[in-house]
Amino acid sequence: MSDTTPSPAGLYSDASMDALRLKGDELADATVEALFARDEVARFNTLMRWFTTSGQALPEGLPDAAREYLRATSTPPDWVDWGIMEQARLFFIDNDVHISTALSFAAMPACYVVPHVARLLSATHSLDYPARRMAETGQFTIYLMRPEAFEAGGRFLPAAQKVRLLHASIRRHLSREGLWPEPVPICQEDMLGGLMMFSIQVLDALHRLGVHITPQGADAYYYAWTVVGAVLGCDPAAIPPDLHAAREFSDRYMLRHMGPSPEGARLTRQLIDMYEQVVPGTLLDPVVPALIRYLIGDTSADWLEVPRSRWDTAVKIAPALLGAIERLEDRGPWAAQVSDRLGRLVATLELSSLTRGRVMHYAIPQELKADHGIALSSCGMA
Repeated sequence: MSDTTPSPAGLYSDASMDALRLKGDELADATVEALFARDEVARFNTLMRWFTTSGQALPEGLPDAAREYLRATSTPPDWVDWGIMEQARLFFIDNDVHISTALSFAAMPACYVVPHVARLLSATHSLDYPARRMAETGQFTIYLMRPEAFEAGGRFLPAAQKVRLLHASIRRHLSREGLWPEPVPICQEDMLGGLMMFSIQVLDALHRLGVHITPQGADAYYYAWTVVGAVLGCDPAAIPPDLHAAREFSDRYMLRHMGPSPEGARLTRQLIDMYEQVVPGTLLDPVVPALIRYLIGDTSADWLEVPRSRWDTAVKIAPALLGAIERLEDRGPWAAQVSDRLGRLVATLELSSLTRGRVMHYAIPQELKADHGIALSSCGMA
């Protein structure tokens, strides 16, 4: 029986999930190992800083291992259905503000409720810039949903290529320095788990917010993330092929790993503080933890030490408000167009506040140092 053979009771078993914990990203791992072995990381980072769009010529003097990797990963999988990807893009445009809300207040806290993921994020966060992770995620998603994402001039594929190498470098550092309790940090199970956070958890949050989603829209949105998974180094054979399989994987993953941790609580506090700083004044500050609690549920919110407030009840009217907005959109094309433009503006302003106007770059860390947060002894890993 292969590692990913479905069990009689369902598509996934503890044994098949355990097998995924022993696997990384073979291509990216080999590339990073070659760059370190030849002392070429600094040169690679310098040359790649300005490599940002598909179709752009590779920089002169690029290390051979990096050049081979970038050529091998320069195109999307050949099985991509571009009709479905266009449906996903339109779904994103129609729901961009809602999706941004779901990513910020549901998907990220869902990551934090998995203790070993929270430890990993704590170990690789920029300590003095807690918004960095959200900024990178938001920028990455916007790149994905642009019309030219996979075409010449698109920014998604180069960003994905760099993220794979960033993950591979973290795997190398944590493994070689004995700072991770398992054989493979950022393993295939956790990569797929992350995929579930940004697909299934987002769709669940949209439902909780009362956003009307058609089955076709949900399918297309999830399909886009299966493409993302393959581009980011997930084993295509292990990616749940549809929403039904994804739901089963997500539920089993969370049941296997979710729980309280000091790192999860600290990351959640950083997230809340960050958004309270973004919202002008202090009157609406309690809305942020109330929305997180509403979207992830009381058990997870208590594990993450999300504070309670008088807004915990008031925030439950969010579905009614969103319903009113959708009814406004139904009045005609003009209303939908105004709503879509306003949505894009809000999403852009939100991203701008997180990035502080900067384009986020994904470089290979030469060592685990302050930039990547290494107070690992405080994370229970040293």
